[in-house]
Amino acid sequence: MFTVYAIKSISHKFIYVGMTTNLDERLYQHNSGFNKSTKPYKPFRLIYTEEFESSIKARIREKQLKTGVGKDFLYSLIEEG
Repeated sequence: MFTVYAIKSISHKFIYVGMTTNLDERLYQHNSGFNKSTKPYKPFRLIYTEEFESSIKARIREKQLKTGVGKDFLYSLIEEG
């Protein structure tokens, strides 16, 4: 299974969207500073996940969530929660 996920920086207005086959390991990497693009914004909390059986479908959804409309959707989740 492939998981598309979104994480929100606890200390900054920053949302990162990614895809993985091991969500726990990936979150650990983000929060430990192993990822160059997210290191300055750590720590993170998980705000959204979706699972897919194919990497192609997961990649399509990941790209959708990285658009302006996708980011608006993710920010709306934060405002509601």
